[in-house]
Amino acid sequence: MTQDELKQAVAQAALRHVVEGAVIGVGTGSTVNFFIDALAGMRGKVRAAVSSSERSTERLRAHGIEVLDLNQVEHIPVYVDGADEIDPAGAMIKGGGGALTREKILAEAAERFVCIVDSSKLVPVLGAFPLPVEVVPMARELVRRRLRDFGGDPRLREGFVTDNGNQILDVHGLRIEHPAELESRLNQIPGVVTVGLFARRGADLALVGGADGVSQREFD
Repeated sequence: MTQDELKQAVAQAALRHVVEGAVIGVGTGSTVNFFIDALAGMRGKVRAAVSSSERSTERLRAHGIEVLDLNQVEHIPVYVDGADEIDPAGAMIKGGGGALTREKILAEAAERFVCIVDSSKLVPVLGAFPLPVEVVPMARELVRRRLRDFGGDPRLREGFVTDNGNQILDVHGLRIEHPAELESRLNQIPGVVTVGLFARRGADLALVGGADGVSQREFD
């Protein structure tokens, strides 16, 4: 199967976890785009969606799915999103698409986080994919210096501004053996908006597309 076919397979599998009549949380990225397209087939059974990016919001609305502001919603039973890397404990690196802050907010708001990935995203230790860190622009160089203290090589994502009006530093060269601890420490740097480590609130379930079809991994 091609990578796109694997993404389509996990996107279809994720539909089984959509709670009918409820608001669903929807992430951002190429795999999520396949999920949004698949979700269009059951839009009459979904009350509405809350989206992690303007791109996903546009795609949802193009399919006739209502998109609500999170402040209008009290309960999100399921949030579906992808990952750039996921480890055996369900901790993830996310933010390759630049929507990490809103993704982290939705992950926290949702009762259950369903991660949809192809098997290439499974890793024994996080860090081969550069760790995105969203920063307030005036603090960019301060944060960059602090990130170097952690042994990383932070590089500005050139020509990119987040939906929140901030910048992203992609940190290369890390081997993240204790992701929850690193997430907490990086969050304390003044000027950091969000760290693309999803360890303190990782995935509850991963749907993984591989050569033998879609497998399921539950996490505590």
